[in-house]
Amino acid sequence: MKIFEETALKMSEFLLQIKAIKLNVAKPFTWASGLKSPIYCDNRLTLSYPMIRTFIRQEFARIINEEYGQVDVIAGVATGAIAHGVLVAQDLGLPFVYIRSAEKKHGLGNKIEGRIDAGQSVVVIEDLISTGKSSLAAVDALREAGCNVKGMLAIFSYMLPKALSNFKDANCQLFTLSNYNILIQQALNENYISESDLNRLLKWSEDPEKWSNKYK
Repeated sequence: MKIFEETALKMSEFLLQIKAIKLNVAKPFTWASGLKSPIYCDNRLTLSYPMIRTFIRQEFARIINEEYGQVDVIAGVATGAIAHGVLVAQDLGLPFVYIRSAEKKHGLGNKIEGRIDAGQSVVVIEDLISTGKSSLAAVDALREAGCNVKGMLAIFSYMLPKALSNFKDANCQLFTLSNYNILIQQALNENYISESDLNRLLKWSEDPEKWSNKYK
């Protein structure tokens, strides 16, 4: 998992500024999985702010050009990364496709929407990485279609140990514009949280399930 520090600090500042990131140690959030978490991230909010939306597009495009060079297609993971993926594809003058979480139940039954051919090189855009399971399912779908997935770019990662392991096992390179560790340090610097909050937030990232079990 790779990150650019200057970009990460700016992205963290933006996410805190627009309250796309919410931190609450005393009253944890419940994820769809049932896991209790002191952090909740809603990157869809970034689409409502042109300056932030532009920053994300430009940084994604820069990383793709610098790290991957020639790419045939940009793919977005449905649904959170579709809009950002389209913006990046438009910026780079490339075709765009998106990957559903499951095959469509009617019509053609597609899982990949848009035109893509075996042998094409693809970079995948994602909005958020938790365990990486759903993100890597999109990578699997593209590989099954015969594509060469060069890597994935995401706005934010919780930096969970499980995600790091999953991406390594899948042999998929991941770049993120910011991550949990950088964001909570930024939150401390900007007085969003206290030192004691920081320590508890760090404990969660070390073992989210153990931390979550305390609230059951």
